[in-house]
Amino acid sequence: MNIRKSIFTLALAIAGLISNQVNAQSADANKTYTRVVDASADAVWTVLRKMDEIQNYSQTIARLDWKGPKDVGGQRVCYSPDGKGFFKENIVDYNDTNRTYSYSVVEGVPIKGMVNTWNVLDLGYNKSMVVWTTKFEKFMDNPQMTKDQFFGFIDQTLDEMVGNVIAEAKMGAKM
Repeated sequence: MNIRKSIFTLALAIAGLISNQVNAQSADANKTYTRVVDASADAVWTVLRKMDEIQNYSQTIARLDWKGPKDVGGQRVCYSPDGKGFFKENIVDYNDTNRTYSYSVVEGVPIKGMVNTWNVLDLGYNKSMVVWTTKFEKFMDNPQMTKDQFFGFIDQTLDEMVGNVIAEAKMGAKM
């Protein structure tokens, strides 16, 4: 009888995990980035939720200016290392309990209607999954880069940023 209970409990846990992963990856997203992490979801979220400190995790952002609440309605402007480029983002959704936030990119990228979402899922056993999705209306043709080049840059930046967030989360978890 105990074996049946254990199998049933395990099946429920797996079903819940699959359900959470499906919910985190929006079906209508234009692009999704995922990475499984050997750190707890809480440790990763503690770092990632600091929306006004992302310049600490990406070399593509030299400086960040923040206005408003560290919640829905907050706005950040991120500046490139050469000081010539910037992008402006508005926080449009924030849920600390579910470890997720969304932001619209309103200026500085060749994409119309871009909304990005970070989500950290608890996989149990001191593992988590970082999920980043983007939805957008249209890539705007421009002479500086193609859509493939833009998303190549995004992939590279996400790899670097998530790697640095993970390192910080692991360091913080040891303290």
